[in-house]
Amino acid sequence: MSPPGATGSDQADDRVAVIDTRDLGKVYAAGSEAEVVALRGVNLRIGRGEFVAIMGPSGSGKSTLMNLIGCLDKPSSGSYHCDGVDVATLDAEARAQIRLGKIGFVFQGFNLLSRMDALENVAMPMGYANVPRPERLLRARAALDAVGLAERAQHRPSELSGGQQQRVAIARALINRPPILLADEPTGALDSKTGEEILTLFKQLRDDDHTVILITHDPQVAEHADRIYEMRDGELHPRQASA
Repeated sequence: MSPPGATGSDQADDRVAVIDTRDLGKVYAAGSEAEVVALRGVNLRIGRGEFVAIMGPSGSGKSTLMNLIGCLDKPSSGSYHCDGVDVATLDAEARAQIRLGKIGFVFQGFNLLSRMDALENVAMPMGYANVPRPERLLRARAALDAVGLAERAQHRPSELSGGQQQRVAIARALINRPPILLADEPTGALDSKTGEEILTLFKQLRDDDHTVILITHDPQVAEHADRIYEMRDGELHPRQASA
């Protein structure tokens, strides 16, 4: 946990950084001459095995920061190293390879394919990594077991509760064994009890040396993290977490 009075450029601790941004900026064109500054000089260092929450209202810049951390977009200025790789210099294809190998995504809407059962949904990303089918299914079963859903492997999303669908989504995000889990409002579609269960699972993943980055607008959800940052007008501000 960051000490009181920490600044956005402070390093988390001595752990190896898997996320390291320096003066990260993003500007969008908004017409022939106008520009919109979405991010302003963001400095963020997150070590392996940390659980960090980034809060902010709509329009604060948190979605832009998430897209940059997730290698879905390129910064306009500054640098970003993801698990030691200088992402800012990569083209779209190279960024896609970073996403495939280093980042697992979990979204509010689950994003499961309705025609596939839980096992097939979890196994799907390994197809892009050219993992042979027998190994894909074996690892997918193990991943479902790890999130407590081994007995639901043959069920389609419509046959699962919201919490179960989110657990399937988490298993899918982790199937290629990425060091980073990026979760965008992962409890937003869940009731409070199920949301607590998902947040407990994130803490277990942190304890297993995964880096968990949680994007949320909910202060109560953010309090589960080791460190909390707030986005305001494109700037990142740390505050102390109570968890």
